[in-house]
This record gives sequence, structure tokens and C-alpha cells, in this order.
Amino acid sequence: MSLDIDTVLDRRHLRRKLSFWRIGTFIAVAIAVLVVLQSAGAFKGTGGHGDHIARVAVTGMITEDRKLLKLLADIEKDEKVKGLILTIDSPGGTTVGGEAIFEAVRRIADKKPVSASVGTLAASAGYMIATASDHIVARRSSIVGSIGVIFQYPQAKGLLDKIGVSIDEIKSSPLKAEPSPFHTPPPEAKAAIKELIDDSYNWFVDLVTDRRPLNRTQVLKLADGRIYSGDRSMKEKLIDAIGGEEVAKQWLVKEKGLSEDLKVLEWKPPRERRGFLSSVPFLNWLAGSTSNEDGLNVNDLPAILPKRLFLDGLLSVWHGN
Repeated sequence: MSLDIDTVLDRRHLRRKLSFWRIGTFIAVAIAVLVVLQSAGAFKGTGGHGDHIARVAVTGMITEDRKLLKLLADIEKDEKVKGLILTIDSPGGTTVGGEAIFEAVRRIADKKPVSASVGTLAASAGYMIATASDHIVARRSSIVGSIGVIFQYPQAKGLLDKIGVSIDEIKSSPLKAEPSPFHTPPPEAKAAIKELIDDSYNWFVDLVTDRRPLNRTQVLKLADGRIYSGDRSMKEKLIDAIGGEEVAKQWLVKEKGLSEDLKVLEWKPPRERRGFLSSVPFLNWLAGSTSNEDGLNVNDLPAILPKRLFLDGLLSVWHGN
């Protein structure tokens, strides 16, 4: 008995639905398996590779990056990593961030050789990290140096005076919350901040003196905040050689006895899965906006915007114009 047209069409539509859900289920299961494998560390570092030289990029604004520090700790423990090349392209960042990464690199250097290859820029905390390596290479036109520390604060007193706003405060002692953006800081507040800067600056100078073939007097002469070309840095002994990553690798081979055949493999911190549009604060704001509630709270901003916009503490950073 022949089927009518409607029955045939209904069956075809049902088959298409079943095919769609089968494919969707397969994709969902595959994604779940990948997530489980990644959580178990199956894709961590350079899993599956043999002996090699690790390459780690230090770029952008330097902070106390926990993912990068964890990556460096993994490299320190991984017996397949026979050496490390740091590729640096950074204007600097927080002094604490530079110190933390410096120490992590030195722990690696206690177990395996480390060289650094400077790209466009290794200034301030970027140069601090470069000195943690045993050999620094830079291009002739690279920017190197800016040894120093800076403390900046906004001053809005003039603006407040113009619009007729005054801010009163009661505090436990004169130097609490100084310098303030709401009034000209007293001389003793500036003196206290200068003392703090000098402590960090002297520590930075001592670090460079310890890591480079220079005495403290020579470092102080170079540590006036200026930047140097790769060529000049070579003459001043701030770096060891002119070139790129290949030169950095050759030093590991010739001076540290690593095999020429070792591949240089990139190590990267795990990517942040949550993007701006999927962040919890953004979704909360979106939900609040659509339901006429309060919406975005200022306290949510650090979770939405890049962390580099919320740097705190002393900065060791080169300001390029």
C-alpha cells in the first residue's frame, strides 16, 4: 500500500532531525573528551616531544603573572627541557612582577642553561628579567636599558578647584594615603615616597651589578633611566652579543654543550578561556540592563577589563612617546 505524500515528508523530516541530533551529540562528546584530557594535562607544555630547548616569550606589560610563573616552574622540573631561551619584548611593568619572574628564571638557570633574545624592546623590568639569563642577545636596533623605578600619581586638585569641589578627610596620621590626587602632597609625603623609590632603585642597581660584568660605579653611570640601542648596549656590557634567537641558541650549543640537533619548542601559558563577552560580570551587567536593574558595578571592572589597566605598586617601566 503506497504512503501518502504527507507521511513521506514527515518521515524525511524526522530523519533529518535524528541526523542533526546524532551529529550534535557526537560533537558534544568530543568536546567533553578534549576538556577532560586538557584538565588532565594531556596538552600541557610540549607533551609528546623528546629532549628540546624551551622558548618562552615575555611580552607586553609585566605583572606578577601566575600562569607565566607556573609555566616557568614546569620548565624547571621538566627533564626533557635541556635549556631555555627567553624572547623578550617588553617596556617593563611592576617591580614586583619583574622580581618574581627574575627569581623564577634564576631557579631554572640553577639547573639548566638560559639565554635571552631581545626583540624590539627590553626596558626596565623587561631588562631586569633579561639579566636573569646567563647570556643576553639583542638586535643592533633593539632598545635596552631604562634601569630605574618610577612612582606616578594623578593630581586633580586644579580641576576640583575649577568646578568648586573640595574633599575633606580625617586620617590617623599625616602620611596615611599620601600622595593624594585631591591635594598637593606635603614635603614629608614626597620624601617618604622618594625613600621607597630609592630602596627599589638601589636593589635594581645591585641586581644588575651582580648579573653583568660591571662594577656598581659603572652600573650607576648607566642607570640614569636612559635607553640604549643594541649596539651601544654591547659596548656598555649590558648585553653579550648582537643577533637573534639563532645566536642565543648557538651560545647554548657552543658554551653549554647542548646538542645542535635539539629543537626549540614554544612553551605557552594556558589561554584564558573566558572572554569579555562571556565573563560573569559582563553577563550580570547585561542581565541587569535588560531587566532595568542596577547594571554594571564599578567593582566588576577588574574582572572584565585587562589586568594591566589595574597595576599597583612601584613601576619599573619605560615610557615611550
